[in-house]
Amino acid sequence: MPRLQLTVDQLRERALIVRRDIITLLAHAKSGHSGGPLSSADFGTVLFFHEMNLTPGDQKDAGRDLWHFSIGHVTPAIYALMGERGYYPLIDLLGFRSLEGHLQGHPSKHDTPGIDVSAGSLGQGLSVCCGMALGARMDGSSRRVYCVMGDGEQQEGQIWEAAMFAAHYKLDSLCAVIDYNRKQIDGDVQDIMGIAPLADKWRAFGWNVLEADGHDIPALLGAFAQAREAKGRPTVILAHTVMGKGVSFMEDDYRWHGVPPSKEQADKALREMGTTLDAWTERLRHHKEVAVAPSVNGAS
Repeated sequence: MPRLQLTVDQLRERALIVRRDIITLLAHAKSGHSGGPLSSADFGTVLFFHEMNLTPGDQKDAGRDLWHFSIGHVTPAIYALMGERGYYPLIDLLGFRSLEGHLQGHPSKHDTPGIDVSAGSLGQGLSVCCGMALGARMDGSSRRVYCVMGDGEQQEGQIWEAAMFAAHYKLDSLCAVIDYNRKQIDGDVQDIMGIAPLADKWRAFGWNVLEADGHDIPALLGAFAQAREAKGRPTVILAHTVMGKGVSFMEDDYRWHGVPPSKEQADKALREMGTTLDAWTERLRHHKEVAVAPSVNGAS
């Protein structure tokens, strides 16, 4: 299955679309997280529309890459990325956190097509992805495994147990991405429980450590390319991001970690992105076809 590998300009446009989706679905749900989904939109777009081999609609494809967001609360970004990639009609995004919809507040394998592993409690995702990577090796598969974590999540002990495991077994098909926005629900990560120097810690655990501006598309493409070339050890990319990126009144403010915008705030945010809440809602409501054909390399 070929990767889409959109161009830099196409990826930038797609990331903007994903941000518009995030704001719109949050406003309709009146519930959910804003900060982390917006900070992870750019590297998430690179993953879904350039880096990963994906087969939406065919979870049994043994050749597809595997991915898991350990930070399960960033579902607005996860669902927007999945919807735009063709896992389900975009109108489904308007059912976020509703009883009638299939998009729960945290990813549910039993409800949402395309989710391999349910998520919720922080700190568990890297262990899951270690199992995926080791299992792929045992199967003789060349598939890659991608694990997205938060920086506040690095305070969890299980992360470091999994890090030791991955280095010990030389799981070089495993690539972790840390959304390093330096904020968590109660404030600055470094004030609540310091994780610095984070890059040095991961190096000490035997990982190939890369750092990139998490909003710079070419830099992210370069980091993922380097990760593919690394042999004999897993790779972690520290994606330096800004919480709430793309919305002026949300940026770098931890108070937006778990708060949705009101409809008035959402409309203001979307106007900054070149549209309106009503216009983008209509786009989602009537755009029922697959947004990007999975089999078309380079589609936009």
